[in-house]
Amino acid sequence: MNPLVPAPKEQMIKVRYLKKEELRPKPTPTPDSINKKSKAEPFLKLDAKIIKTSADTRIPPPYVEQNEVFKGSKALANKSPELAKPAFNSPDMLAVKKKVNLPKIEMARINNPSYISYYQIVREKIRRSAYQNYTHNETGEVYLSFVISNDGYVKDVRLVEAKTNASDYLKKIASRSVRDASPFPNFPKELDYPQLSFNIIISFEIE
Repeated sequence: MNPLVPAPKEQMIKVRYLKKEELRPKPTPTPDSINKKSKAEPFLKLDAKIIKTSADTRIPPPYVEQNEVFKGSKALANKSPELAKPAFNSPDMLAVKKKVNLPKIEMARINNPSYISYYQIVREKIRRSAYQNYTHNETGEVYLSFVISNDGYVKDVRLVEAKTNASDYLKKIASRSVRDASPFPNFPKELDYPQLSFNIIISFEIE
């Protein structure tokens, strides 16, 4: 009623009506309706053997005696001799060890250290070669004389029969071992010669 306060403005109001569905009561089931419903299909009657899994039908392996296994292996070994165990060496079979030495030779006339050093290298190469070629059980000593050129190659190999005490097999092995050991190292600068001669004794032994 205060004359100083302006009168409120008229406002438009929208009204919306909602139609509410009527709640219908559910129909009461009757015996006829129950019979009309489809019945669930019954389970198939399967054989118990089909239902069992493969794991259930496994049959344990038969028990085998240990002696029977050994009998089978022995029979197989008799049929196939290569499958049998190797037989142990008999007591009369003894191990043989070969040995090759090069005894020293007197060189009173030669006092050159370079020559002696080179001679040791030559002897060691020949000893290794003779050890590889020595395959029999014969023993003996072979005295050889040979010439080496300044480039390390063997020119001549001679057998000294008077100082040799060995079979023909050892003589051939000794001569071949000198040739197989070639070439040798070149001569050092101190040995300024076109060629040098050497003498060796190859001793074949068995322990």
